[in-house]
Amino acid sequence: MSYPITRRRALAGLATSLALPLVAKGRGQGSPDSLSFMHGVASGDPDHESVVLWTRISGAEDTAAVDWEIARDEGFERRAGAGRVITSAARDFTVKVVAEGLLPGERYFFRFHSEGVLSPVGRARTLPRGALETLGLAVVSCSNYPFGYFNAYDAIAADEDVDWVLHLGDYLYEYGVDGYGGDTGARLGRNHDPRHEIVSLADYRRRHAQYKADPASQRMHGAHSLLAIWDDHESANNPWMDGAENHQAEREGSWDARRRASLQAYFEWMPIRDPAKGLRREDYWRSWRFGDLAQIVSLETRHTGRARQIEYAEHRDALNSAAEAKGFLRDVVGAPGRAMLSDAMERFLRGELGRAVHDGIPWRMLANQIPMARTHHPRLDNGTLEALRGTMTASAFSRLEEMARMGSLGLPLYLDPWDGYPWARERFYELCRDCGVHDLLVLTGDSHSFWSNQLFTADGAAMGVELGTTGITSPGDFVEFGAEGARLIDEQLAASNDEVLWTDGRHSGYLRLRVNREVVRGDYLSVSTILEETYHVQTLKQIALTRAGGTLRYGEES
Repeated sequence: MSYPITRRRALAGLATSLALPLVAKGRGQGSPDSLSFMHGVASGDPDHESVVLWTRISGAEDTAAVDWEIARDEGFERRAGAGRVITSAARDFTVKVVAEGLLPGERYFFRFHSEGVLSPVGRARTLPRGALETLGLAVVSCSNYPFGYFNAYDAIAADEDVDWVLHLGDYLYEYGVDGYGGDTGARLGRNHDPRHEIVSLADYRRRHAQYKADPASQRMHGAHSLLAIWDDHESANNPWMDGAENHQAEREGSWDARRRASLQAYFEWMPIRDPAKGLRREDYWRSWRFGDLAQIVSLETRHTGRARQIEYAEHRDALNSAAEAKGFLRDVVGAPGRAMLSDAMERFLRGELGRAVHDGIPWRMLANQIPMARTHHPRLDNGTLEALRGTMTASAFSRLEEMARMGSLGLPLYLDPWDGYPWARERFYELCRDCGVHDLLVLTGDSHSFWSNQLFTADGAAMGVELGTTGITSPGDFVEFGAEGARLIDEQLAASNDEVLWTDGRHSGYLRLRVNREVVRGDYLSVSTILEETYHVQTLKQIALTRAGGTLRYGEES
């Protein structure tokens, strides 16, 4: 099932609903020595009566006065709010306001202007109150600029079934042009700016600016309000409380300073509310209530509670038998106290889940960055390996052989996700059960793969379903095995793991959810290419979730 879509079609679709083109032409618009809104507009982090409006003014020297307005109509005749913001280099000339006093569940139009220069027009939506029949979400993750065009963002901008966009993190990546994605970026003319790995506040700001200048990103942000939570690459790969895998203190200085810089830039450049009084930027968790139909609670799993990851490389010599692997999982990976969530995050989650149960909200969803289901290496027999030997490079085949060895030992595929923190996962499940929740709908990013997973406690109690979205551009982890090898790994992951119902790491795209009181329908949508700007969208799989006896029932649709 597919339908064609191109950049030109997406632009035409938005032009019918937005009064101004993508870049509104005003005095000196786009000129480097005059004012402009070259990074577009965005909205997000809504509640029932307010929403964050965002833009950036370029070309200002010291300070800039930026006026904003929000209206019920695209002609701005029924204005719902207006004001003026003074911005400066202290916040990188970004502009962020909370438009208040709005009506619940309504779509609004907004824009900015300064000294006769108009911004693009954006659309924003508040959260609904009371009875709600339907909800549409686009669930996205992992947008790596060098790996290709953000065609999935472009498709989301034109998707009439989407009410809000839920971004599960890896909104940007920290690497330099000599790192992850650099070769593809060089071929496409889309390499990272600045060219080096980002470490300082100035670096992170410049990288955010590059991503916000992307036309497809601007179209998505202009069309839909964003619900966002970060993952790791907004700071550095695989962080924990006291460091990160991709932070080398001897060359890059203090991890605490780097984290502070990354989070400051994130709050400046994203359409999210600033921390409430008494909270740090790290204390970033949210709850969004969609009338009486659904609730989404975001989990912060990177900067406030996480223990250091276990690395297979540090234990390679002690993983040569099934008995050694079992002991490693029990005593090292499963050591009590290896936390994922902070105490404050757990208290917030407990309160929000408890209120959702008390209020009879049927769909309790979690915005979760990293895969939660138990996912061990696939079991690959010698015949399968020999059949694939000549289809890939020697280095790729060596990795495949190591995967087969790890699969024979029953070891998890990765230790950065919840599989590396089984004590924390059981603690999390216990918290949910204490709240009376056994039918979680967990929405997950990070892995560059689509997933349909079922979730169980260690003693076999059903906890719900996990739906994972693939990367906007970041490639699946098995692409080096070639088309046939990657397809086989996907199939064997599902065959080797009781909690994995289906997975696909071979496509870029997004997960679309259409929610009503009886069913949640999920559409796994892929874009045909990210290497050029003309593409089409294909439906890889459609699933349906229903509730039965306090648990979720998973089904696939033809």
